Amino acid sequence: MKASYSFVLALLTCATTTLLANSPASNKVHAAAATSAEVSTEGSFSPAPAPAGAGLHFQHVADVMACSGCMQITNNANVPSNATGVSGIQALTSWLADADSAGTGSASGASGIVSNPALSGTARQFKTSYTGGGSERFYVTFGADAQATHFLYDGYVYIASPSNDVANIEMDVNQVIQNGDTVIFGFQCDGYSKTWDYTRNSGTPTSPNDVWAHSTATCNPQNWSANAWHHVQIAYSRDNSGNVTYESVTLDGAQQTINVTVPSAFSLGWGAGALLTNFQIDGMGASGTTQVYLDNLTISRW
Repeated sequence: MKASYSFVLALLTCATTTLLANSPASNKVHAAAATSAEVSTEGSFSPAPAPAGAGLHFQHVADVMACSGCMQITNNANVPSNATGVSGIQALTSWLADADSAGTGSASGASGIVSNPALSGTARQFKTSYTGGGSERFYVTFGADAQATHFLYDGYVYIASPSNDVANIEMDVNQVIQNGDTVIFGFQCDGYSKTWDYTRNSGTPTSPNDVWAHSTATCNPQNWSANAWHHVQIAYSRDNSGNVTYESVTLDGAQQTINVTVPSAFSLGWGAGALLTNFQIDGMGASGTTQVYLDNLTISRW
């Protein structure tokens, strides 16, 4: 089974938040398949320059973004009216890409803004070529907030035909909390186990062992209709110690309850309050090319 997980953090400076200058340019924590107990960490905590042109859009949200021609969905996570939402994250200019070296195979990829297919007019295309089930991770910082304890990841995903080259679609949020630990909200649709998976730290924050675990909720990206938009909403929360509760996932209006609480804090030395999201595509089989699109990505927190 190929299901790897890694994280990269780059500094982001904007008018409302300034991250500490000692945030790592690349610090990777890999979670192996859910059956594995191995973890590797690599990379240094060297400073990184701030991505240029990151035009964040902060808003207060009561309901999740909808779109013309899409199923109109009011979120099932009861987002309060005073929540802070960052919308249009797919359109930020500071997205970066990196091959995930945690698993087998190799990959290379690139992303860019396209107007077709798009719901908003500014969808992001993620194109990856891989061998041996390789994976490409795309990531961007979108703000800073050490205090928020609840999150709703809300976006639309489009898999271009043929979809049988896509093994896993990973959609994560990382947050540096007040005690300096990084909390990892790792979540993916797993085409191998055909479940929604989540990550947990089976070690300790200072001696982490980050692994995938299968939920009882079903998911297989190869069963998603190709050349069509799919609405994904993931709700999770944390406590002050970094224990994460994966609450629910909703795909095209059909909600599945996860309701699992696991430790997920890591002492990585990242910049105070940093918020980052990963979007990773794992290839299926010996080789191939995948094209996946992301639009109307809003991450709400409170």
